[in-house]
Amino acid sequence: MANLINLENVSKTWGLKTLLDGVSLGVQTGDRVGVVGLNGGGKTTLLEVLTGIEPPDQGRVSHVSNLRLAVVTQRAELNDSDTIADVVLAPLGLETYEWASNARVRDVLGGIGVADLGLETQVGGLSGGERRRVNLAAALVRDLDLLILDEPTNHLDVEGVQWLAEHLISRRMALVVVTHDRWFLDTIATTTWEVHDGVVDTYEGGYNDWTFARAERTRQADAIEQRRQNLARKELAWLRRGAPARTSKPRYRIEAAEALISNVPAPRDSVELTSFSRQRQGKVVIELEDARIETPDGRMLVDHMTWRLAPGERIGLVGVNGSGKTTLLRTLAGEHQLAAGKRIEGQTVRLGWLRQELDDLDPKKRLLEAVEDVASYVQLGNKEMSASKLAERLGFSAKRQRTPVGDLSGGERRRLQLTCVLMAEPNVLLLDEPTNDLDIDTLQELESLLDSWPGTMVVISHDRYLIERVTDTTWALFGDGNLTNLPGGIEQYLERRRETAAAEGSGPLDFGEKNRPAAVEKQGMSSQQEREVQKQMNTLERKIAKMDQKMAKIQVEMAAAAEAVDTDKLSRLDGKLKATADDREMLEMEWLVLGEQLES
Repeated sequence: MANLINLENVSKTWGLKTLLDGVSLGVQTGDRVGVVGLNGGGKTTLLEVLTGIEPPDQGRVSHVSNLRLAVVTQRAELNDSDTIADVVLAPLGLETYEWASNARVRDVLGGIGVADLGLETQVGGLSGGERRRVNLAAALVRDLDLLILDEPTNHLDVEGVQWLAEHLISRRMALVVVTHDRWFLDTIATTTWEVHDGVVDTYEGGYNDWTFARAERTRQADAIEQRRQNLARKELAWLRRGAPARTSKPRYRIEAAEALISNVPAPRDSVELTSFSRQRQGKVVIELEDARIETPDGRMLVDHMTWRLAPGERIGLVGVNGSGKTTLLRTLAGEHQLAAGKRIEGQTVRLGWLRQELDDLDPKKRLLEAVEDVASYVQLGNKEMSASKLAERLGFSAKRQRTPVGDLSGGERRRLQLTCVLMAEPNVLLLDEPTNDLDIDTLQELESLLDSWPGTMVVISHDRYLIERVTDTTWALFGDGNLTNLPGGIEQYLERRRETAAAEGSGPLDFGEKNRPAAVEKQGMSSQQEREVQKQMNTLERKIAKMDQKMAKIQVEMAAAAEAVDTDKLSRLDGKLKATADDREMLEMEWLVLGEQLES
């Protein structure tokens, strides 16, 4: 295993803010690193210094000679006159007619929907999201030692995110990726870097492992960090009680984490919220009867559809890009007219609609003024919150709340738009991609707010964690003229898409399974072998528990020796403690190896 890039005591400052302060870290062959942190905390700066786009103010950046490196940033800087073929195929020496004969190129162009754009299309006519996908495709078709990605899942649907994760895992290159998509982070990352306060903390594993580690770190923090601790513990409660957690931690560590959150209530009381919602909304919310919905270009979206939103219903809406999800949401809001049928809206409905567009904010007003123009106080569940407090919950410090709206970044404007929607105290929420440009901490705050929000909600999102966390049912548009309920959620949606692709004989929806190297194909175990491995793991867990008891006893003895100022005994006990810790670590490694055998 070789070092590809190293940072040695690197510092970087923008204006008066130090984003990196004496950071030393490296990337080795085979590493898959997920980078997380608050917006503006230095994630993108870290990538730019790592790749040489920006020089460090202090310190040294080194990399191996002849490093094959590709960087895909959020800038999508392309020559407008170039075609997609010029950007993706020309660097490989391929002609346009040759792309289908190259397995990797065919897989990439189909997997993220670039082939559908037309290879002779000039990139100058593409949207920002389409340009990002072209940039991503140009990197993925190359043979690389290291790939660095900044928010690659933006502008990809759930299916595209799944394909990208499987594709990256199948490749034999190192990876560093900034992402707020927690499912994606948990799937691809073997290491997580958290960038905060000028430092970079390193954790083994993906999102769930990082959540466990951060919950423990905040548990031991000062009282001033109490709010952050509670948020981490609530998120941990969801991970253990909601969708199955994907974590490589041994069972005894999971049990310790469960003890940490044993007194944390469930994320939400659905029965209580539904009852409260009925009191606020009555029996009729929004109903579509025998509806025919057509897209603005005349394509039929659904026909003869009857859909009644119930009070307190929480719905996740999924489908491929271009399937008509936003059009359906606009129809629910009453902005898009039905081609046939009837829309009924309850008399007590107060609609809150988070659009993808950011054209409804006055650039001259200060941030807090824009929020207080909606309301000064809001009732969320059984809690009253001021405009300033809600803005703070969604990531705006007291100082930032005085900033003119026109000076905010795109991500901040998105958060402000969401704050204003919630301040209006709607009882029906329509959210169109609410997670775009939000960092993980702000996502957790948003989910915490929505957990206690008593009303009807329809959410469009490619963020699987958000859909699983804040909604109770999943519906999908498959392009067959129907709106389909999916009791199995996102997994059932992806399975249906795979079945459709297989029936049509197309390849992009195999999520990389056909192209996965034989070395990572799963090998099944017999029931007898599984029982034997599980028996060995149980034995190791008992031994580890005994080691923990032994270490605790030694620590008590060390405390007594320190109090008696018996330095000789303290030294002997210290050596004994280190030896016991080493033995425990060996047992833990054996446990992990056996655990991987069970999962493979």
